[in-house]
Amino acid sequence: MNSAPAVVTASLDDPFYYLTNFRFVLAWVGERHADLLNPSERDFLTRFDALPRASQALLVRMVMRKGELFRLSRLTYTEIGDTAAALAPLIALGWVDDAPEINVQALFKQLRLAELRQALKEPIRAAGLGASTGKAVLEASLATELDDVKPLEAWWPQAPDGIVRLDVMALCDRLRLMFFGNLRQDWAEFVLTELGLQRFDNVAFTDASRAFHRRDEVDAYLALHQLRTRLEEGETVESLSLEVPPVPDNPWLATRRARLLLHLGREAERSGHLEQALACYAEAASSEARVRQLRVLERLGRYSEAFALATRAHASAPNETEAQALARLIPRLQRKLKMAIEPAVAEPAYPRWDLVLPGPQPVERGVALHVGKPEAPVYYSENTLITGLFGLLCWPAIFAPLPGAFFHPFHSGPADLYRDDFVARRRALFDECLAQLESGRYRQVIYATWQAKHGLTSPFVHWPLLDETLLALALECIPAAHLRACFERLLKDLKANRAGLPDLIQFFPDAPPGEPRYQLIEVKGPGDRLQDNQRRWLTFFHQHDIPVAVCYVRWREASETP
Repeated sequence: MNSAPAVVTASLDDPFYYLTNFRFVLAWVGERHADLLNPSERDFLTRFDALPRASQALLVRMVMRKGELFRLSRLTYTEIGDTAAALAPLIALGWVDDAPEINVQALFKQLRLAELRQALKEPIRAAGLGASTGKAVLEASLATELDDVKPLEAWWPQAPDGIVRLDVMALCDRLRLMFFGNLRQDWAEFVLTELGLQRFDNVAFTDASRAFHRRDEVDAYLALHQLRTRLEEGETVESLSLEVPPVPDNPWLATRRARLLLHLGREAERSGHLEQALACYAEAASSEARVRQLRVLERLGRYSEAFALATRAHASAPNETEAQALARLIPRLQRKLKMAIEPAVAEPAYPRWDLVLPGPQPVERGVALHVGKPEAPVYYSENTLITGLFGLLCWPAIFAPLPGAFFHPFHSGPADLYRDDFVARRRALFDECLAQLESGRYRQVIYATWQAKHGLTSPFVHWPLLDETLLALALECIPAAHLRACFERLLKDLKANRAGLPDLIQFFPDAPPGEPRYQLIEVKGPGDRLQDNQRRWLTFFHQHDIPVAVCYVRWREASETP
């Protein structure tokens, strides 16, 4: 085992709690990722440790805030004291610039309207803008006229305040990435944990428990992230697609690259640049990108090309989502090409209820109140009950400390959860968990896990919706064979199959022998229709004789009697 720093979070009673947490991250990265740091990054760790506490705290306050530019008047913190004194060592190190050059857009973000009218008095007058002109109109009118980049004092010599820029934000983001393995999580994870709003399972860390094993992997992640950010900020797909790096040999990063290309393709498609979209989808080479590529080819009338691609995809054992899309696309293409069309497999007939309820009201609640009885209670179960039972039974497999699965103390689930090899790497562990369904021990195992792990963050267990009463009824009424079938389907595609499950479940604990003791209920309100993932689950339930009904609701007209 690696001698990582002890996993602790600072008490919020400590005014420097955020500094304690930041220092913990630096120690963690320094001990576990030293080989991935360059000399300037190692120098940062050393020099930060030698700074006065007030300077450390001010730097962390800036790192935790949004952006890199800050007004001095807004950098006042009671526990830090004199801001100028705390800033001085940071400026001396070159980590903070006390006279950054800024453009007009940054000026508008930093100054209030009244200040802008003073700072840009002459340009405003020259543009013929009135005293009542709003900030947005001022910026739109002056942005093209003022293309200077200069310090605040050059924009506004009489400025009563200063602006500083944090110049180590990119470095701190890199350290945060190396700790969390993503840039989605930030310093708030520590606060939420201290408040008790998030609790995580205690998973062992090994020498192999790292998100990155080479520096170029960190670089590749950051490059992909920056391209995605620039796309969201409005840069063109044409220019960004030229900067997409080649496919890395790291499967995780290759998946992120494919996801970026999918986003680029979707944006190109929305913008009407269909050839560009096709290029992005083809390079992404993912299941979802392939379906979108086929639809674009169909829109362009390139039916032969689309049919050839669809036929190859169909022969490659696609997942259920892609297979469903291909089952619709291929017959359409065959008609366009005047080919013989194979008869489609008929969708099974699901039991259907038609209810007329007073409304409008929350439709699931209305159905639950209408059909529920003391002896046959109804519970909300959409994407929570079946997945929750799966998460409880298979907890040891899901949270197994495999290399690349957990590499910091704040994982809600394994980092490789949705990678293609997630189940394969743990197949023996999942088989061991599912074997409890045959032995009959699954009830005790699930309930014991519910007690031992209650409240710990899990990608499958939603604790507020899985109380002890619902758990007991589910274990009493749902046969082990039905659970096994559902759990195996989840394992085939965890990302796609964890959604689309029915809204409600009704239990019949006193049903006669041989009669179902539960029924799943998919609820559709007025104008609503079944989604593809719901149809796939309904077909599966039909194939496995799992009791389910689809309830269509319309609201009672004023003229109708109850």
